[in-house]
Amino acid sequence: MTELLAPAGNVEALDAAIGEGADAVYMGLKSFNARLRSSNFSWREFEGAVESLHKMGRKIYVAVNTVVEERETERLYRFLGYLNKIGPDGIIVQDFGVIRMCQEFFPQLELHASTQMNVASAAAANLLLAQGVKRVVLARELGLEEVRQVKQQTSAEIEMFVHGALCVSESGLCQFSSFLGGKSANRGMCTQACRRLYNAEMPSGEKKGYYFSPCDLELIAQVPELMQLGVDSFKIEGRMKSAEYVGAVTAAYRFVMDHWESDRKGAIAEGRRILSTDFARSKTDYWYGFKDVAEGVNGAGAKILNPNQAGGTGIYLGKIQQLRSANAEERTEAGEGNDDIQMAFIQGGSYDPDPGDSIRLHRHDDTGRESHKVRVVVQDDGGRRWLDVPQGFTRGDAVYLLQTKSMSKRYKRVLPQDLSRFRSQPGPERLPVLDLTVAKKKELDWFPQGLYVAVSTIADAHLVQMAHPVRVIVELNNETEYDFLNKDTPEKSLLPYSKKMIFISLDPFAAEGDMEHLQKTVETLLANGYTQFVVNNLAHIAILKGKKDVKLLAGPYLYTFNKWAVSFLENQDLMAVQMPFEDGEQNLCDTFASYAERSRVLLPIFAYPALFRMRFKLPKDYDFTYFSDKQKMSFKVNSTADGSFVMPEMPFSIIEKLETISNKGFERHLLDFSKTRVLKGDMKNLLNLIYRHGHVDGSSRFNWKDGFYDPEKMEAYQAADARAAARQEEEKSRRNVRKRGGVRR
Repeated sequence: MTELLAPAGNVEALDAAIGEGADAVYMGLKSFNARLRSSNFSWREFEGAVESLHKMGRKIYVAVNTVVEERETERLYRFLGYLNKIGPDGIIVQDFGVIRMCQEFFPQLELHASTQMNVASAAAANLLLAQGVKRVVLARELGLEEVRQVKQQTSAEIEMFVHGALCVSESGLCQFSSFLGGKSANRGMCTQACRRLYNAEMPSGEKKGYYFSPCDLELIAQVPELMQLGVDSFKIEGRMKSAEYVGAVTAAYRFVMDHWESDRKGAIAEGRRILSTDFARSKTDYWYGFKDVAEGVNGAGAKILNPNQAGGTGIYLGKIQQLRSANAEERTEAGEGNDDIQMAFIQGGSYDPDPGDSIRLHRHDDTGRESHKVRVVVQDDGGRRWLDVPQGFTRGDAVYLLQTKSMSKRYKRVLPQDLSRFRSQPGPERLPVLDLTVAKKKELDWFPQGLYVAVSTIADAHLVQMAHPVRVIVELNNETEYDFLNKDTPEKSLLPYSKKMIFISLDPFAAEGDMEHLQKTVETLLANGYTQFVVNNLAHIAILKGKKDVKLLAGPYLYTFNKWAVSFLENQDLMAVQMPFEDGEQNLCDTFASYAERSRVLLPIFAYPALFRMRFKLPKDYDFTYFSDKQKMSFKVNSTADGSFVMPEMPFSIIEKLETISNKGFERHLLDFSKTRVLKGDMKNLLNLIYRHGHVDGSSRFNWKDGFYDPEKMEAYQAADARAAARQEEEKSRRNVRKRGGVRR
C-alpha cells in the first residue's frame, strides 16, 4: 500500500498533516537539514512527536539531508547518536558520510536517500541498497515510464515527490546560490536565485523575465498509475509552507488514494477541487506525458517555465498605490507585537483581503519578499480599503494572497500537552578518529601530479596540447560520443594522446531512460581501449566497478566534504577524487589532512562551473545566451541536446594561489573548460598566468577563501564589529573629554 508522506515544518503543520490522513511525516531539527529557514522542531517537540505518532501507528522521518563539512562530523556523530536513541522510523540523507557513519556506528537507523543524492536509476538505487539504504527518493526529473523501470529493477523502496515546489536544476546539482555568496542548496541555505527577475539580452534588446522560476509540481491525476506500478511513498513538498497548505494538499491526495479504484474520474475531480485553495504557483506535471526521453528533453522546458510568472506564490492582489502611517487605533487593533506596520491601499487584483488573510509582498526591484497576516482593514471616506503591511515596502510593490482566514481549520494536537518529561539531547560523545586508506605503492600511478585539462569537444582536446597536460579529461556528450563511437577504433585514437592519458567524464545526471544507451556506449569505449573515467553519479560506479583495468576518479558531483564521505567512496574502490567546486581551502585541508592523502586530490584551479543543470532544452522563445541580475552580474546559458546549463560569465580561478596550493601538497591541478569553447589566445594567456602565478581579471574564488556561509560565524563577526565600534566610540568620547580639560565622572 502506498504511503502518503506529508511535510511538518512546524507543530501546526504536523497537526494538519496527521489530521488530514498522512501515514507519515518528515521533519527537520535545528541542524543538518535542507530547510534551515523553516521553524523546525526542538528536541522536546521531536521526542514527543515520535512517541505520539508511534502510538497512533504513524511514521516519522527526520531530514539529515545536507552535506557536512569535516569540522561538523563530531557534531553529526552526536546528532546521529541522539536519533538512534529516540528512534524515528528513518532518516533522509544526502551526504555519503552520513551513510558511512551509520554503517560504522548506528546500523539500526533506517536510511533513506534524499532526492539531493541524485538517484535517477535502478543502478544507483541498487548500489545504495547494497550499502544498507532501504529507500530512495527519486530525482524529480523522471517520467512515468522511467519510474516504472526503476521500480521493476530494484527491491529498494521508491519514494517520489507528487506535489509542491520544484527546483529548475537537476536534483542535487545546483550551485547557483552557493556561487553568489556561499549559501549552498546542499547546506539547506538556498536563496532561490533561480526565481529572481533577470535581464535577458535578446536580439530585439534587453527583456526582463523570471526565466528560470519553475512552476509547482502537481501529480494528482497520476496517482492511480503511480499506485498501480508500486511506488511505495508519495511525498508532498512544503516544510516551509503553512499548516493550511499542508492540510489541504494532504487531504486532496488522501482522497484520491482512497477512492480512485471505485471512481477514478470523480476522485481526481474532487482532489482537484480540494487543491483549488492551493494559492501557489501555476501547476505542471513536468516530465509526465512524454512518449520518450527525447520528447521530454524537447518539451519539458515549456511545461515548467513561464518568464511572466513571478518567483513567488499566491493569487495576485495588485500593487501598493499609496501608503500612510498607522494611527494609534489601528496599531491597537493590530495587537501586541505589530507596532512596526503601515497602512497600504492596494489596487489591481480581483480580491479584497480581510483580517486574518495571509498575504505575501514582493518588492518591485526583486530585492525581497515577506509573508504577513493581515490584522487591520479600514475603509476611508472614498470607499478605498486600507490594510496593514510591514515596514520596508513601498509604492509599486506587488501583493499576493497566500490563504484566506476561511481556509483555517483547527486540528487535534499531536504532541503531548506536557513536554517537560522529554529531556534527551545530543551528548558529549567523541567521534572516533577515521584514517583514510593509504594508497598502496604504484596504486595511483595512473593519477600523476601535474596539470590536467578538461574539455567538451574533440577540437578543444587538440587545442589544449599547448598546455602539455599530464592527462586530458574529455566530456562524454552527444557530440563527443558520436566521434568516439564512429571515428575511433581500438587500433587508432582520434585524439593526439595515448589512451592512457585520456579520462572520459560522465554526465552527473544519469536517468533510467538513458541507462541502456549509456551502458552500451561505455562498453564500446572499453572495447576501444579507454579505461579511465571521471564518475559523477552512483550509477556510473555501478556500471564500471570491478571492470578489468578500469580506473575511476570521483568527480566533483560525488560530494566529498568530509573524510567519512571519502571513506564511503573508498569502499566503492574509488581512491582518487576531484574537489567539489563548492568546497573551500580550509575544509579541503581538514578533510585531507596529510600529504599522502592530498596526493589523491585533483584540484580545480580554473573553471566555469555549471551553476545549475536542466534536463531539457529551453523553450523556443528563450532567444538569448547572456542574462544578468539586478547587481549587473552576468551569466550565460547553453541549451543543447544534453540539456541546458547556466554558467557564470566570470570564471572561478585560484591560479594566483598555485605556489601555496602546491606547497600544501595539492599537486594535481585542473583547468576545466567543460561546456566552454577554448580559444587559442585565452589558452596562451592562462598558461602565462600559471607560469607567473598571476590573477585572472574578473574571476571569482567561489567558496575557496571563506568556505560555506556560516550563520554562527557571521553573528560572531557582527558582534566583534559591534564591540570594535563601541570601543572606538568610547575612545572618541575620552579624547573629547581630555581636549576640554574635563574629568569624566
